[in-house]
Amino acid sequence: MTVFVAITGASGAVYAARALRALARHGAEVWATVSPTGAQIVRHELAVAHLDLAGPDARVTWYAFDDLTAPPASGSSCPDAMLVIPCSMGALGRMAAGTAETLITRAADVCLKERRPLVLVPRETPLNLIHLRNLTTLAEAGAIILPACPPFYHRPKDIESLVDALVGRALSHLGFPEAEQPRWSPLT
Repeated sequence: MTVFVAITGASGAVYAARALRALARHGAEVWATVSPTGAQIVRHELAVAHLDLAGPDARVTWYAFDDLTAPPASGSSCPDAMLVIPCSMGALGRMAAGTAETLITRAADVCLKERRPLVLVPRETPLNLIHLRNLTTLAEAGAIILPACPPFYHRPKDIESLVDALVGRALSHLGFPEAEQPRWSPLT
């Protein structure tokens, strides 16, 4: 399975790093890109370059943010699924408007028109009415909106457990049902 991972300029670079590593563990072919602001946030939050996010063993093909000739930009060679993690409200708004001036927005448009899973992990709070309308527009177009709101019912012991729970949920929506994620069980 080929998954296109887009990292935009919202806080939450740790989600992107964990998602890239989890996809590698599941044997996915990963294509990726990062917006200029996303790259700045990765450096600030994780103190690494975006090319180092996935770890040394991951097979990630990185594409330039403005490369509209890259495979994810074409319906004839689009990925099996796309994950935007974290997803800024600016990128989300451009996707909702159908603009295709970057690889991220064009690939999202392609996934929607080709009916491929498009999972968006917005990381913003509070949400204003424009955000809510853009989220609704994308959900109505077929995107899966998975806010960066990790569960707590599994009694996480650390931040990594919270991040992994959310990433596992995202991967299950991409088509990896075996992704590690806590499952609800009745209280005992």
